[in-house]
Amino acid sequence: MPTRLLLADDHSLVRQGLKALLERQGFQVASEASDGQEAVRLAAKVQPEVAILDISMPVLNGLDAARELLKSSPKTKVVLLTQHDEDHYVTEALRAGAKGYVLKSQAADDLVHAIREVCSGAVYLSPSISRAVVDAYLSRTYVSTDPLSARERQVLQLVGEGKSTKDVAAQLGISVKTAESHRARLMRKLDIHETASLVRYAIRRGLIQP
Repeated sequence: MPTRLLLADDHSLVRQGLKALLERQGFQVASEASDGQEAVRLAAKVQPEVAILDISMPVLNGLDAARELLKSSPKTKVVLLTQHDEDHYVTEALRAGAKGYVLKSQAADDLVHAIREVCSGAVYLSPSISRAVVDAYLSRTYVSTDPLSARERQVLQLVGEGKSTKDVAAQLGISVKTAESHRARLMRKLDIHETASLVRYAIRRGLIQP
């Protein structure tokens, strides 16, 4: 039986290209998602062997999607495929439970190799990823600089995407009052008092694209 994959990227052309590449290598693309929330929902339904997630996706970013996905599909191996090579993304990915981290700037066979490695139980990182970052994670000396909870990051991302508090509440299935509370708390934690500054912070964290 071919290894069953889930692909999540908000660019349909990227997904089409990846699907063609991976199916030529004998993998089966069982499902595709255009945002992190959809990826979580489909993974719970399909239970793929490997989920390939972009980090910068609308509604729910790839890092938080990985955390949520692994709760409902714990046997799935997560590989993050991204343009971000900054240290904190790599360590956050490992902390989120990802088993692979592949840079989009690498050759296509890097992704194929990553899938095979994580399926065999290994952790795979693109060759250019700093070894020091991995060592810091393994020795548990890395401390996250993100003061927000997963829910607060979701609210921040949606606000950064231009959603109103009412839209945020509807998207997350919570009351408007709860959404307002999350927004007020994250602004207090970040010492940010205006929406424009929240958007800039979300861009710096890679939650949304400028």
